[in-house]
Amino acid sequence: MCVLPPEPPGPSAESSDSEGPNLLWSDGRGTSAGPSSQFPAGKLEENAPQPSEDLGLTAVSGGSLSPPAGKDPLPPSEQTEAPEQPGGPAPISDAELAPEELAEARRYGRLQRKCLLMDRAIDLLYWAVAALVLARPLERLLGSGHLLDGFGRLLSQSPTIRLAALFTLLILLNGVVSLPLSFYAGYVLEQRFGLSRLTVLRWAWRYAKQLILTLLLSILVMGGLFWIIRWAGPWWWVAGAIAFFLLSVVLGQLAPVLILPLFYRVEKLDRPELLDRLRQLAEGTGLRLDGIYRLELSVETVKANAALAGLGRTRRVLLGDTLLDQFPSEQIETVFAHELGHHVHGHIRKMLLVGLVGSAVGLFVCDRLLGWWVEMGEVGLQSEGLFSSILTGGLNYSQFPVWAMPMVVFLLVVLGTLMEPLLNALSRWHERQADWYALQRTGNPAAFIRAFRRLARLNKEDPDPPTWEVVLFHSHPPIRFRVELAELFAHQHVTPIGQTESLLTSSCHQIGKPEDSVPRGTSATS
Repeated sequence: MCVLPPEPPGPSAESSDSEGPNLLWSDGRGTSAGPSSQFPAGKLEENAPQPSEDLGLTAVSGGSLSPPAGKDPLPPSEQTEAPEQPGGPAPISDAELAPEELAEARRYGRLQRKCLLMDRAIDLLYWAVAALVLARPLERLLGSGHLLDGFGRLLSQSPTIRLAALFTLLILLNGVVSLPLSFYAGYVLEQRFGLSRLTVLRWAWRYAKQLILTLLLSILVMGGLFWIIRWAGPWWWVAGAIAFFLLSVVLGQLAPVLILPLFYRVEKLDRPELLDRLRQLAEGTGLRLDGIYRLELSVETVKANAALAGLGRTRRVLLGDTLLDQFPSEQIETVFAHELGHHVHGHIRKMLLVGLVGSAVGLFVCDRLLGWWVEMGEVGLQSEGLFSSILTGGLNYSQFPVWAMPMVVFLLVVLGTLMEPLLNALSRWHERQADWYALQRTGNPAAFIRAFRRLARLNKEDPDPPTWEVVLFHSHPPIRFRVELAELFAHQHVTPIGQTESLLTSSCHQIGKPEDSVPRGTSATS
C-alpha cells in the first residue's frame, strides 16, 4: 500500500520484506502489500524506492542452479554449519540446495511476485480513484462547516487542518482496502512457508503501527508540500526537491534510533571474539566499531538480514540475530565487509544526491501536469488550452486547492514507478561494488559463496528470478550473478592460505572479459 509519494533514494526509504525490515540481505522484490511499502523505517539500506536484495544459491557452470552430476563447487570438507547453540535453532547447512528446496524457493518467489504486482496495481488504482473521484467531494464536505460544530468551523477556515483531515480519511481507507492482500502477503504466505513467527494479533499490531506512522509522515510531507506550492509559486518543484532531500537526511539519521526500535529491539553487539575480527576488517575505513548492533529479528521471522543504516553519528551496521545465531564467524565477516563496502564507496551519500535530482525532475513534471489538470477541474476541458497549460504550468499557486493534493500523490506514484528501474539499476551497481569490496577485503570467496547458500536455504530465496522482475523491481542483483562474481574473483586471485584451491575447479566459468566484470573503482587484482 503506497501512501506516500515515492521517496528519493536514501538511507530512509523502502520496504519489501513481509516479515522484517528491508535490509541488506532481504527479499529483492521491494514489496509486500501493506503500509510499509513506502514506509521510511523499512528501508534502512542506501536504496530505493523500493526494494532490496536477493541472496541464495550458488550458480555453477553455465549459470545452472544446481551442480553438475556428482560435483559441488565446495567440497564436502569445506562445507560448514554454524555451531548449534544450546536450546537455539537447528544449524543451517550451506551445502547446495536440493531440488525440492529450489522448487519451494521458486514457488515462494512466484507467489511473492503476484503479491507485488497486485499491490502495485491496487496502489495506482486507489490513488487514481482518490484523486479523480473522492478528493473534491470529501474536501467540500470537510470545508462545509457542518461537521461537529466548532471543529467543522475550524475545518472550513483552515486549509492545513482540512488537508490533514482529508489525508487521514484517504490513508485509513487505503489501509482498509489493502488489508486483505497485506494479510495474505505478510502473514498467510510467510506462515505457509515456515518463515514467520508472528501470531495474528502481533501481525495486526505491527500493521497498525506501520499505518499510524505512515499517516503521520504523510500528513507532514503533504502538508509541507502544500504550503511550498502556495509560497514558492512556479519554483515550488525546486523548493520541494530540496525539502525532500532534507527530509531524507533527517529520516536517515532518525530511523535507526527512533523509528526502527518501535518494531525491533536494537542493542550493541556483545560478542568480544567476533568484534575483534570485525575490528580488523573495519580498520582504516572510518567506521566506528561501536556502531555495530544486534537487531532482534527472530521474534518475527526466521529470515537472516543485515543493513548499513543512519547518517553521521547514527551511522551503524545492523546484524540480525538470525544472522548472528545461524552463521559462522567467517560468513558474518563477509556480510560485514559488504556493509563496509557501502560505507567506503559512500553509497548512501551518492543515492541521496541522485534522489535530489530525481525529485526535482519528478516534481517538475508533476507541476506541468497539475497545471493542466487543475485548470480542467476548475473550468472544464478546453482543447485549445490543453497543451499551453502543460507547457506553462497554468496554476494559480497562491490558491492551490486542497483537493488537488491527492492528485500530487497519484502523479508522484506514477512517476516514481517509471523512474524505479533506473534507480534500481544504479543500486544494483552499488551492490556489485560492495560485493567486490567484500571479496577483496576478506580474500575469502568460499565464505561468500557459503553465506549465499545458507541465506538461500534460510530465506527461501529464488536465486534466478525472471529478468523483467529484476529490471523493474530489484535493487540488488540476483544471487546467481553475485555468486558468479565470487567465482570470478576466486579465478583471478590466489586463494588465501587455509582455503582449498579446488573451490572453483569444477564450477568456475568466465563472465565475459575479467575487466568487464570488475566494478569501476576496483582493479582485477588485489
